[in-house]
Amino acid sequence: MSSSNSRRLNIDNINPHVRAAKYAVRGELAVKSEEFRAALLRGTSDIPFSQVISANIGNPQQLDQKPITFFRQVLSLLENPLLLENEDVLINHLGYKTDVIERAKWFLKNVGSVGAYSASNGAPAIRQHIAEFLEKRDGFPANWQDIYLSAGASSGVNTLLHIICADEKSGILVPIPQYPLYTASLSILNATCVPYLLDESKNWGTDINTIKESYQKAKDAGVDTRAIVIINPGNPTGASLSEEDIRAVLEFARQERLVVLADEVYQTNVFIGEFISFKRVLRQLQKENPDGKYDCVELASLHSVSKGMVGECGHRGGYFELVNFDPEVQAEIYKFVSIMLCAPVIGQCLVELMVNPPKPGEPSYELYQKEYRGIYEGMRERANALHKAFEQMEGVECGAPQGAMYLFPTINLPPKAAEAAAKEGRTADEFYCMKLLEATGVCVVPGSGFGQKEGSLHFRTTFLAPGTEWVGSIVKFHKEFMDQYR
Repeated sequence: MSSSNSRRLNIDNINPHVRAAKYAVRGELAVKSEEFRAALLRGTSDIPFSQVISANIGNPQQLDQKPITFFRQVLSLLENPLLLENEDVLINHLGYKTDVIERAKWFLKNVGSVGAYSASNGAPAIRQHIAEFLEKRDGFPANWQDIYLSAGASSGVNTLLHIICADEKSGILVPIPQYPLYTASLSILNATCVPYLLDESKNWGTDINTIKESYQKAKDAGVDTRAIVIINPGNPTGASLSEEDIRAVLEFARQERLVVLADEVYQTNVFIGEFISFKRVLRQLQKENPDGKYDCVELASLHSVSKGMVGECGHRGGYFELVNFDPEVQAEIYKFVSIMLCAPVIGQCLVELMVNPPKPGEPSYELYQKEYRGIYEGMRERANALHKAFEQMEGVECGAPQGAMYLFPTINLPPKAAEAAAKEGRTADEFYCMKLLEATGVCVVPGSGFGQKEGSLHFRTTFLAPGTEWVGSIVKFHKEFMDQYR
Protein backbone atom coordinates (compact mmCIF):
# COMPACT_ATOMS: atom_id res chain seq x y z
CA MET A 1 0.00 0.00 0.00
CA SER A 2 1.42 3.39 -0.98
CA SER A 3 0.99 6.74 0.71
CA SER A 4 1.38 10.26 -0.63
CA ASN A 5 4.32 10.96 1.67
CA SER A 6 6.45 8.04 0.44
CA ARG A 7 8.96 8.19 -2.40
CA ARG A 8 7.76 7.08 -5.84
CA LEU A 9 11.01 5.30 -6.70
CA ASN A 10 12.64 2.45 -4.84
CA ILE A 11 15.16 -0.25 -5.74
CA ASP A 12 12.36 -2.69 -6.62
CA ASN A 13 10.45 -0.50 -9.10
CA ILE A 14 13.19 1.19 -11.14
CA ASN A 15 14.17 -0.20 -14.56
CA PRO A 16 15.17 -3.81 -13.78
CA HIS A 17 17.60 -3.88 -16.70
CA VAL A 18 19.62 -1.03 -15.19
CA ARG A 19 19.60 -2.83 -11.85
CA ALA A 20 20.86 -6.03 -13.49
CA ALA A 21 23.74 -4.32 -15.33
CA LYS A 22 27.23 -4.78 -13.91
CA TYR A 23 30.22 -2.50 -14.55
CA ALA A 24 33.13 -3.78 -12.51
CA VAL A 25 35.76 -1.17 -13.39
CA ARG A 26 33.73 1.37 -11.41
CA GLY A 27 32.12 -1.10 -9.01
CA GLU A 28 32.47 -1.82 -5.29
CA LEU A 29 36.28 -1.76 -5.28
CA ALA A 30 36.40 1.59 -7.08
CA VAL A 31 33.89 3.08 -4.63
CA LYS A 32 35.89 1.77 -1.67
CA SER A 33 39.11 3.20 -3.14
CA GLU A 34 37.51 6.65 -3.38
CA GLU A 35 36.45 6.37 0.27
CA PHE A 36 40.09 5.65 1.16
CA ARG A 37 41.24 8.59 -0.97
CA ALA A 38 38.84 10.95 0.81
CA ALA A 39 39.93 9.63 4.23
CA LEU A 40 43.61 10.23 3.36
CA LEU A 41 42.79 13.80 2.33
CA ARG A 42 41.13 14.32 5.73
CA GLY A 43 44.36 13.20 7.39
CA THR A 44 43.08 9.86 8.71
CA SER A 45 46.05 8.07 10.27
CA ASP A 46 44.80 4.49 10.73
CA ILE A 47 45.13 3.51 7.04
CA PRO A 48 48.17 1.30 6.21
CA PHE A 49 49.14 3.22 3.06
CA SER A 50 49.73 6.84 2.07
CA GLN A 51 48.11 6.96 -1.36
CA VAL A 52 45.49 5.22 -3.50
CA ILE A 53 46.68 3.86 -6.86
CA SER A 54 43.70 3.65 -9.24
CA ALA A 55 44.96 0.78 -11.40
CA ASN A 56 41.36 -0.26 -12.05
CA ILE A 57 40.72 1.98 -15.04
CA GLY A 58 42.63 3.25 -18.07
CA ASN A 59 42.64 6.89 -16.94
CA PRO A 60 46.16 8.02 -17.89
CA GLN A 61 46.15 11.62 -16.67
CA GLN A 62 44.81 10.66 -13.23
CA LEU A 63 47.98 8.59 -12.98
CA ASP A 64 50.28 11.50 -13.94
CA GLN A 65 50.52 11.06 -17.72
CA LYS A 66 51.19 14.56 -19.01
CA PRO A 67 49.02 16.03 -21.77
CA ILE A 68 50.57 16.61 -25.20
CA THR A 69 51.63 20.28 -25.21
CA PHE A 70 50.52 21.04 -28.79
CA PHE A 71 47.05 19.67 -28.12
CA ARG A 72 46.47 21.63 -24.94
CA GLN A 73 47.90 24.87 -26.33
CA VAL A 74 45.50 24.73 -29.29
CA LEU A 75 42.57 23.92 -26.99
CA SER A 76 43.45 26.84 -24.71
CA LEU A 77 43.06 29.24 -27.64
CA LEU A 78 39.74 27.66 -28.63
CA GLU A 79 38.41 28.05 -25.09
CA ASN A 80 39.65 31.65 -24.91
CA PRO A 81 40.05 33.14 -28.40
CA LEU A 82 40.83 36.57 -26.90
CA LEU A 83 44.35 35.24 -26.32
CA LEU A 84 44.88 35.46 -30.08
CA GLU A 85 44.82 39.26 -29.81
CA ASN A 86 48.26 38.99 -28.19
CA GLU A 87 50.15 36.61 -30.49
CA ASP A 88 53.51 38.16 -29.60
CA VAL A 89 52.96 37.35 -25.91
CA LEU A 90 51.94 33.78 -26.77
CA ILE A 91 55.04 33.23 -28.91
CA ASN A 92 57.68 35.22 -27.04
CA HIS A 93 56.64 34.64 -23.42
CA LEU A 94 54.37 31.57 -23.19
CA GLY A 95 56.10 29.11 -25.51
CA TYR A 96 53.36 28.86 -28.17
CA LYS A 97 54.61 28.05 -31.68
CA THR A 98 53.23 29.60 -34.84
CA ASP A 99 51.62 26.31 -35.94
CA VAL A 100 49.61 26.25 -32.69
CA ILE A 101 48.17 29.65 -33.54
CA GLU A 102 47.51 28.65 -37.15
CA ARG A 103 45.65 25.48 -36.07
CA ALA A 104 43.52 27.40 -33.57
CA LYS A 105 42.56 29.91 -36.27
CA TRP A 106 41.68 27.01 -38.60
CA PHE A 107 39.33 25.59 -35.97
CA LEU A 108 37.71 28.96 -35.27
CA LYS A 109 37.12 29.47 -38.99
CA ASN A 110 35.97 25.92 -39.88
CA VAL A 111 34.28 24.76 -36.67
CA GLY A 112 33.43 28.00 -34.88
CA SER A 113 32.95 28.49 -31.16
CA VAL A 114 33.50 25.37 -29.05
CA GLY A 115 30.61 26.62 -26.94
CA ALA A 116 28.12 26.08 -29.77
CA TYR A 117 26.50 22.85 -30.92
CA SER A 118 27.98 21.29 -34.03
CA ALA A 119 26.19 19.15 -36.61
CA SER A 120 24.74 16.11 -34.82
CA ASN A 121 27.29 13.73 -36.34
CA GLY A 122 30.16 16.17 -35.79
CA ALA A 123 31.76 19.15 -37.51
CA PRO A 124 32.17 18.38 -41.25
CA ALA A 125 35.71 19.83 -41.44
CA ILE A 126 36.87 17.55 -38.62
CA ARG A 127 35.22 14.51 -40.18
CA GLN A 128 37.03 15.30 -43.45
CA HIS A 129 40.39 15.25 -41.63
CA ILE A 130 39.48 11.92 -40.00
CA ALA A 131 38.71 10.53 -43.47
CA GLU A 132 42.14 11.70 -44.67
CA PHE A 133 43.78 10.01 -41.65
CA LEU A 134 41.94 6.74 -42.41
CA GLU A 135 42.97 6.85 -46.07
CA LYS A 136 46.61 7.30 -45.09
CA ARG A 137 46.41 4.57 -42.42
CA ASP A 138 44.64 1.94 -44.52
CA GLY A 139 45.53 2.77 -48.11
CA PHE A 140 41.85 2.88 -49.15
CA PRO A 141 39.46 5.82 -49.59
CA ALA A 142 37.26 6.97 -46.70
CA ASN A 143 34.09 9.05 -46.97
CA TRP A 144 33.71 11.79 -44.35
CA GLN A 145 29.93 11.37 -44.52
CA ASP A 146 30.30 7.83 -43.07
CA ILE A 147 32.11 9.19 -39.98
CA TYR A 148 30.25 10.07 -36.78
CA LEU A 149 31.93 11.92 -33.90
CA SER A 150 30.97 10.70 -30.45
CA ALA A 151 31.55 11.41 -26.75
CA GLY A 152 34.37 8.86 -26.56
CA ALA A 153 34.10 5.41 -28.11
CA SER A 154 31.67 4.34 -25.36
CA SER A 155 29.00 6.66 -26.71
CA GLY A 156 29.53 5.20 -30.19
CA VAL A 157 29.12 1.67 -28.84
CA ASN A 158 25.91 2.73 -27.11
CA THR A 159 24.56 4.21 -30.35
CA LEU A 160 25.39 1.16 -32.44
CA LEU A 161 23.98 -1.36 -29.96
CA HIS A 162 20.74 0.63 -29.73
CA ILE A 163 20.39 0.43 -33.51
CA ILE A 164 21.36 -3.25 -33.83
CA CYS A 165 19.37 -4.74 -30.93
CA ALA A 166 15.65 -5.00 -31.67
CA ASP A 167 14.47 -7.19 -28.77
CA GLU A 168 15.56 -9.73 -26.15
CA LYS A 169 16.31 -12.31 -28.87
CA SER A 170 18.87 -10.01 -30.53
CA GLY A 171 22.31 -11.48 -29.83
CA ILE A 172 25.77 -9.93 -29.93
CA LEU A 173 28.92 -12.09 -29.95
CA VAL A 174 31.24 -10.63 -27.28
CA PRO A 175 34.80 -11.79 -26.45
CA ILE A 176 35.47 -13.16 -22.97
CA PRO A 177 37.27 -11.59 -21.22
CA GLN A 178 35.87 -8.27 -22.44
CA TYR A 179 35.50 -4.65 -21.45
CA PRO A 180 32.26 -4.71 -19.41
CA LEU A 181 30.75 -1.82 -21.37
CA TYR A 182 29.40 -4.42 -23.79
CA THR A 183 27.70 -6.77 -21.33
CA ALA A 184 26.36 -3.83 -19.28
CA SER A 185 24.92 -2.13 -22.37
CA LEU A 186 23.30 -5.36 -23.58
CA SER A 187 21.81 -5.88 -20.14
CA ILE A 188 20.23 -2.40 -20.19
CA LEU A 189 18.91 -3.04 -23.70
CA ASN A 190 17.53 -6.42 -22.56
CA ALA A 191 19.38 -8.03 -25.48
CA THR A 192 21.42 -11.24 -25.40
CA CYS A 193 25.16 -11.46 -24.91
CA VAL A 194 26.63 -14.40 -26.84
CA PRO A 195 30.05 -14.94 -25.23
CA TYR A 196 33.02 -16.48 -27.01
CA LEU A 197 36.21 -17.34 -25.11
CA LEU A 198 39.62 -16.01 -26.10
CA ASP A 199 42.46 -18.54 -25.89
CA GLU A 200 44.76 -17.66 -22.99
CA SER A 201 47.22 -20.41 -23.96
CA LYS A 202 47.75 -18.60 -27.30
CA ASN A 203 48.27 -15.10 -25.88
CA TRP A 204 44.51 -14.49 -25.74
CA GLY A 205 44.12 -15.20 -29.44
CA THR A 206 40.79 -15.18 -31.28
CA ASP A 207 39.80 -18.72 -32.31
CA ILE A 208 37.30 -18.76 -35.17
CA ASN A 209 36.12 -22.27 -34.26
CA THR A 210 35.24 -21.10 -30.73
CA ILE A 211 33.28 -18.22 -32.26
CA LYS A 212 31.40 -20.61 -34.55
CA GLU A 213 30.54 -22.89 -31.63
CA SER A 214 29.17 -19.98 -29.58
CA TYR A 215 27.16 -18.73 -32.55
CA GLN A 216 25.65 -22.16 -33.21
CA LYS A 217 24.79 -22.68 -29.55
CA ALA A 218 22.96 -19.34 -29.48
CA LYS A 219 21.20 -20.12 -32.77
CA ASP A 220 20.01 -23.45 -31.39
CA ALA A 221 18.58 -21.57 -28.41
CA GLY A 222 16.56 -19.30 -30.70
CA VAL A 223 18.85 -16.26 -30.46
CA ASP A 224 19.05 -13.99 -33.51
CA THR A 225 22.78 -13.19 -33.40
CA ARG A 226 23.25 -9.98 -35.37
CA ALA A 227 26.78 -8.74 -34.68
CA ILE A 228 30.23 -9.67 -33.42
CA VAL A 229 32.39 -7.43 -31.21
CA ILE A 230 36.16 -7.55 -31.68
CA ILE A 231 38.38 -5.52 -29.34
CA ASN A 232 41.67 -5.04 -31.20
CA PRO A 233 44.09 -4.62 -29.49
CA GLY A 234 42.30 -6.41 -26.67
CA ASN A 235 40.97 -5.06 -23.39
CA PRO A 236 41.82 -6.45 -20.86
CA THR A 237 44.32 -8.69 -22.66
CA GLY A 238 46.26 -6.35 -24.98
CA ALA A 239 46.43 -8.90 -27.80
CA SER A 240 46.51 -7.71 -31.44
CA LEU A 241 44.78 -9.76 -34.12
CA SER A 242 46.79 -11.02 -37.08
CA GLU A 243 45.59 -10.36 -40.63
CA GLU A 244 44.78 -14.06 -40.90
CA ASP A 245 42.50 -13.87 -37.85
CA ILE A 246 40.82 -10.71 -39.14
CA ARG A 247 40.15 -12.35 -42.52
CA ALA A 248 38.63 -15.37 -40.76
CA VAL A 249 36.32 -13.15 -38.69
CA LEU A 250 35.22 -11.17 -41.75
CA GLU A 251 34.56 -14.34 -43.74
CA PHE A 252 32.45 -15.73 -40.89
CA ALA A 253 30.60 -12.41 -40.66
CA ARG A 254 29.90 -12.63 -44.41
CA GLN A 255 28.62 -16.19 -44.15
CA GLU A 256 26.29 -15.49 -41.22
CA ARG A 257 25.43 -11.87 -42.13
CA LEU A 258 26.88 -10.39 -38.94
CA VAL A 259 27.67 -6.73 -38.37
CA VAL A 260 31.30 -6.37 -37.23
CA LEU A 261 31.92 -3.92 -34.37
CA ALA A 262 35.68 -3.27 -34.30
CA ASP A 263 36.70 -1.53 -31.07
CA GLU A 264 40.12 -0.16 -32.06
CA VAL A 265 40.75 2.43 -29.34
CA TYR A 266 44.14 0.92 -28.39
CA GLN A 267 45.50 0.93 -31.95
CA THR A 268 48.64 2.90 -30.99
CA ASN A 269 49.22 0.89 -27.77
CA VAL A 270 51.00 -2.05 -29.39
CA PHE A 271 54.23 -3.54 -27.97
CA ILE A 272 54.22 -6.96 -29.68
CA GLY A 273 53.05 -7.48 -33.26
CA GLU A 274 51.33 -4.73 -35.23
CA PHE A 275 47.92 -3.12 -35.40
CA ILE A 276 45.96 -3.99 -38.54
CA SER A 277 42.57 -2.35 -38.95
CA PHE A 278 39.45 -4.30 -39.89
CA LYS A 279 38.67 -1.61 -42.48
CA ARG A 280 41.95 -2.23 -44.32
CA VAL A 281 41.40 -6.00 -44.46
CA LEU A 282 37.75 -5.68 -45.50
CA ARG A 283 38.65 -3.30 -48.33
CA GLN A 284 41.45 -5.69 -49.37
CA LEU A 285 38.97 -8.59 -49.46
CA GLN A 286 36.62 -6.49 -51.60
CA LYS A 287 39.51 -5.69 -53.96
CA GLU A 288 40.44 -9.39 -54.21
CA ASN A 289 36.79 -10.32 -54.86
CA PRO A 290 35.40 -7.85 -57.44
CA ASP A 291 32.28 -10.00 -57.74
CA GLY A 292 30.87 -8.14 -54.70
CA LYS A 293 31.21 -11.08 -52.31
CA TYR A 294 32.10 -8.80 -49.37
CA ASP A 295 30.12 -5.70 -50.35
CA CYS A 296 27.38 -6.38 -47.81
CA VAL A 297 29.67 -7.03 -44.82
CA GLU A 298 28.77 -4.18 -42.48
CA LEU A 299 31.64 -2.82 -40.38
CA ALA A 300 31.64 -0.15 -37.69
CA SER A 301 35.12 0.82 -36.43
CA LEU A 302 35.61 2.91 -33.29
CA HIS A 303 38.47 5.08 -32.06
CA SER A 304 38.97 7.53 -29.17
CA VAL A 305 41.20 10.26 -27.70
CA SER A 306 41.03 8.54 -24.30
CA LYS A 307 43.77 5.97 -24.84
CA GLY A 308 47.02 5.76 -26.78
CA MET A 309 49.53 8.50 -26.07
CA VAL A 310 46.75 11.10 -26.04
CA GLY A 311 45.08 9.93 -22.81
CA GLU A 312 42.44 12.68 -22.82
CA CYS A 313 39.63 10.62 -21.23
CA GLY A 314 37.93 13.58 -19.58
CA HIS A 315 37.44 15.46 -22.83
CA ARG A 316 35.17 12.70 -24.20
CA GLY A 317 36.18 12.60 -27.85
CA GLY A 318 35.86 9.73 -30.30
CA TYR A 319 34.39 8.63 -33.59
CA PHE A 320 33.07 5.64 -35.49
CA GLU A 321 33.20 4.95 -39.21
CA LEU A 322 30.50 2.95 -41.01
CA VAL A 323 31.36 0.72 -43.98
CA ASN A 324 28.78 -0.98 -46.25
CA PHE A 325 25.76 0.15 -44.19
CA ASP A 326 22.34 0.60 -45.80
CA PRO A 327 21.70 4.36 -46.33
CA GLU A 328 18.30 4.08 -44.64
CA VAL A 329 19.95 2.52 -41.57
CA GLN A 330 22.54 5.32 -41.55
CA ALA A 331 19.70 7.83 -41.57
CA GLU A 332 18.30 6.19 -38.42
CA ILE A 333 21.76 6.30 -36.80
CA TYR A 334 21.90 10.02 -37.60
CA LYS A 335 18.48 10.46 -36.00
CA PHE A 336 19.62 8.58 -32.90
CA VAL A 337 22.75 10.72 -32.40
CA SER A 338 20.64 13.83 -33.06
CA ILE A 339 18.58 13.08 -29.96
CA MET A 340 21.74 13.75 -27.90
CA LEU A 341 22.41 16.87 -30.05
CA CYS A 342 26.17 16.38 -30.65
CA ALA A 343 29.41 15.16 -29.10
CA PRO A 344 31.32 17.71 -26.97
CA VAL A 345 32.86 20.10 -29.50
CA ILE A 346 36.15 20.52 -27.61
CA GLY A 347 36.41 16.70 -27.69
CA GLN A 348 35.77 16.76 -31.44
CA CYS A 349 38.66 19.20 -31.83
CA LEU A 350 40.92 16.84 -29.87
CA VAL A 351 40.01 14.05 -32.29
CA GLU A 352 41.19 16.27 -35.14
CA LEU A 353 44.46 16.97 -33.31
CA MET A 354 44.96 13.23 -32.67
CA VAL A 355 44.52 12.29 -36.34
CA ASN A 356 46.36 15.36 -37.67
CA PRO A 357 49.29 16.06 -35.32
CA PRO A 358 52.30 18.28 -36.12
CA LYS A 359 54.21 17.08 -39.19
CA PRO A 360 57.99 16.92 -39.76
CA GLY A 361 59.37 20.39 -40.36
CA GLU A 362 56.58 22.17 -38.48
CA PRO A 363 57.55 24.20 -35.38
CA SER A 364 55.80 21.93 -32.82
CA TYR A 365 56.89 18.62 -34.35
CA GLU A 366 60.09 18.06 -32.37
CA LEU A 367 58.42 18.55 -28.96
CA TYR A 368 55.37 16.52 -30.04
CA GLN A 369 57.57 13.58 -31.07
CA LYS A 370 59.60 13.79 -27.86
CA GLU A 371 56.47 13.75 -25.70
CA TYR A 372 54.75 11.02 -27.75
CA ARG A 373 57.78 8.69 -27.70
CA GLY A 374 58.39 9.43 -24.03
CA ILE A 375 54.85 8.38 -23.09
CA TYR A 376 55.06 5.24 -25.25
CA GLU A 377 58.43 4.12 -23.91
CA GLY A 378 57.43 4.91 -20.31
CA MET A 379 54.31 2.79 -20.71
CA ARG A 380 56.27 -0.11 -22.18
CA GLU A 381 58.90 0.05 -19.42
CA ARG A 382 56.25 0.05 -16.67
CA ALA A 383 54.42 -2.84 -18.36
CA ASN A 384 57.61 -4.90 -18.45
CA ALA A 385 58.49 -4.04 -14.83
CA LEU A 386 55.02 -5.08 -13.66
CA HIS A 387 55.20 -8.28 -15.69
CA LYS A 388 58.60 -9.08 -14.16
CA ALA A 389 57.11 -8.65 -10.67
CA PHE A 390 54.22 -10.99 -11.52
CA GLU A 391 56.70 -13.63 -12.68
CA GLN A 392 58.17 -13.67 -9.17
CA MET A 393 54.82 -14.15 -7.43
CA GLU A 394 53.72 -17.63 -6.38
CA GLY A 395 50.79 -19.00 -8.35
CA VAL A 396 50.65 -16.04 -10.75
CA GLU A 397 50.87 -16.60 -14.51
CA CYS A 398 51.01 -13.72 -16.96
CA GLY A 399 51.91 -13.50 -20.62
CA ALA A 400 54.31 -10.83 -21.86
CA PRO A 401 52.74 -7.35 -22.27
CA GLN A 402 51.39 -7.14 -25.82
CA GLY A 403 49.60 -3.79 -25.84
CA ALA A 404 46.67 -1.70 -24.58
CA MET A 405 47.18 -0.41 -21.00
CA TYR A 406 46.67 -3.56 -18.93
CA LEU A 407 47.96 -6.87 -17.72
CA PHE A 408 45.50 -9.68 -16.98
CA PRO A 409 47.34 -12.28 -14.90
CA THR A 410 45.95 -15.63 -13.80
CA ILE A 411 46.03 -16.09 -10.02
CA ASN A 412 45.98 -19.55 -8.46
CA LEU A 413 44.76 -19.12 -4.88
CA PRO A 414 44.70 -21.64 -2.00
CA PRO A 415 41.38 -23.40 -1.19
CA LYS A 416 41.23 -21.60 2.19
CA ALA A 417 41.10 -18.26 0.35
CA ALA A 418 38.08 -19.46 -1.63
CA GLU A 419 36.41 -20.59 1.61
CA ALA A 420 37.05 -17.21 3.26
CA ALA A 421 35.68 -15.46 0.16
CA ALA A 422 32.50 -17.57 0.20
CA LYS A 423 31.87 -16.58 3.83
CA GLU A 424 31.86 -12.93 2.70
CA GLY A 425 29.64 -13.70 -0.28
CA ARG A 426 32.40 -12.94 -2.76
CA THR A 427 34.20 -14.81 -5.51
CA ALA A 428 37.81 -15.67 -4.70
CA ASP A 429 39.18 -13.04 -7.13
CA GLU A 430 36.89 -10.34 -5.67
CA PHE A 431 38.08 -11.30 -2.18
CA TYR A 432 41.74 -11.14 -3.23
CA CYS A 433 41.33 -7.74 -4.90
CA MET A 434 39.48 -6.28 -1.89
CA LYS A 435 42.19 -7.50 0.49
CA LEU A 436 44.83 -6.03 -1.84
CA LEU A 437 43.09 -2.64 -1.78
CA GLU A 438 42.67 -2.66 2.01
CA ALA A 439 46.34 -3.53 2.56
CA THR A 440 48.08 -1.46 -0.13
CA GLY A 441 45.71 1.15 -1.57
CA VAL A 442 46.14 -0.42 -5.03
CA CYS A 443 42.77 -0.78 -6.77
CA VAL A 444 42.55 -3.45 -9.47
CA VAL A 445 39.55 -5.23 -11.03
CA PRO A 446 38.72 -8.93 -10.44
CA GLY A 447 38.65 -11.07 -13.56
CA SER A 448 35.00 -11.94 -12.90
CA GLY A 449 34.18 -8.34 -13.91
CA PHE A 450 35.37 -9.09 -17.46
CA GLY A 451 34.32 -12.72 -17.72
CA GLN A 452 36.76 -15.61 -17.51
CA LYS A 453 36.91 -19.30 -18.22
CA GLU A 454 35.08 -21.34 -15.57
CA GLY A 455 37.43 -22.40 -12.80
CA SER A 456 40.02 -19.71 -13.54
CA LEU A 457 40.79 -16.53 -11.59
CA HIS A 458 42.37 -13.30 -12.82
CA PHE A 459 42.61 -9.62 -12.14
CA ARG A 460 43.18 -6.66 -14.45
CA THR A 461 45.61 -3.90 -13.61
CA THR A 462 46.76 -0.92 -15.61
CA PHE A 463 50.48 -0.24 -15.86
CA LEU A 464 49.95 3.52 -16.04
CA ALA A 465 50.91 4.51 -12.49
CA PRO A 466 54.40 6.05 -12.17
CA GLY A 467 57.13 4.67 -9.90
CA THR A 468 57.75 1.14 -8.64
CA GLU A 469 56.79 1.36 -4.95
CA TRP A 470 53.20 0.33 -5.65
CA VAL A 471 54.43 -2.72 -7.61
CA GLY A 472 56.56 -3.75 -4.62
CA SER A 473 53.54 -3.42 -2.34
CA ILE A 474 51.59 -5.88 -4.55
CA VAL A 475 54.44 -8.42 -4.35
CA LYS A 476 54.64 -8.06 -0.56
CA PHE A 477 50.86 -8.34 -0.14
CA HIS A 478 50.66 -11.42 -2.35
CA LYS A 479 53.27 -13.31 -0.32
CA GLU A 480 51.49 -12.49 2.96
CA PHE A 481 48.10 -13.41 1.47
CA MET A 482 49.36 -16.77 0.22
CA ASP A 483 51.00 -17.50 3.59
CA GLN A 484 47.83 -16.57 5.48
CA TYR A 485 45.53 -18.83 3.46
CA ARG A 486 47.92 -21.68 2.71
